[in-house]
Amino acid sequence: MRTLALRGGARVVVIAAEWHDVFCLVTRGRVQLELRDGEPGPVLERDAAFWLRGTGVRALRNPGRRTARVRVITPPGSHGPRIPWASSLPSLFFVGALTPPSDSCGRPCR
Repeated sequence: MRTLALRGGARVVVIAAEWHDVFCLVTRGRVQLELRDGEPGPVLERDAAFWLRGTGVRALRNPGRRTARVRVITPPGSHGPRIPWASSLPSLFFVGALTPPSDSCGRPCR
């Protein structure tokens, strides 16, 4: 389980194949879903839980100024979405992710 932190105004693209088995829970702030056609979707507030499978959502966005946090929960054996590390995208980071995820053998995922 990881926590996705979206700084104010940050946006992360949702690649359906990588997010299909992910369950998310907004734990702080607000997160807006960006719909398939680019239109703004619903704004989810703290304690809102959601799946992205089959929704056509193409991005998650923080509409506010303060950092929003989303708990990203994946089933055992799944690596979940591939999101750039904090060093490569200053407005987006995973809290507590110090190294890239590894598989069950301890090797880095590719």
